[in-house]
Amino acid sequence: MKIAIVIPAYNEEESITHLLKQFNDFPRGNIIVVDDGSTDGTSSVVEHTQIILLKHKKNKGKGMAHRTAFEYARKNGFEGVITMDADGQHKPEEIENFVKKKDSADILIGTRRMTTKNMPLVRYLTNRITSLTVSLIASQRIFDSQSGFRYISRRVFEKVPLKTERFQTESEILIKAGRMGFKIGAVSISTIYQKEKSYINPFIDTYRFINLAVRSLFE
Repeated sequence: MKIAIVIPAYNEEESITHLLKQFNDFPRGNIIVVDDGSTDGTSSVVEHTQIILLKHKKNKGKGMAHRTAFEYARKNGFEGVITMDADGQHKPEEIENFVKKKDSADILIGTRRMTTKNMPLVRYLTNRITSLTVSLIASQRIFDSQSGFRYISRRVFEKVPLKTERFQTESEILIKAGRMGFKIGAVSISTIYQKEKSYINPFIDTYRFINLAVRSLFE
């Protein structure tokens, strides 16, 4: 089965250099890095490899980076994608856990064992609340809706219409896929929390999520 690894990246020169070194046994032509308007050397890290590089001229958001990669995967015959973050929160060696279970669901979410000991209280509570909200609207139990480590089948990214562009896109695809009858499952992954930086705005992105949740109730 032809599966692509999708890595959205925004100013992740240092972390993506380390991450890509861990893909020695994975076909370079199956790795897609989307440089979402970086102003550092993120693209230069990828350009001298055989890894597929897609570039946005300006920052459009994580969701739009995913949508760009999904369209590339659709046009180039990939039967599924595995999305992961560029900041080192996800281990490439755990990709095989998704591959083993890919036939059990249309979407597999990498689910972390979250506690207040390994995640700041605000992030912990936010994840719990958003996961419960997404579960209720999607009519399927989802334990870690904020996890960016996922397997998504071609059927999903072909048929689920995505309209958002930033962090709420990860919730949008779960809500719409669930309501369309696609099966959503889970895969256990390591809990690695990076404190160094986050592009999530707690006020703006919370508003975007609430707006998405309310609109989803009437679609």
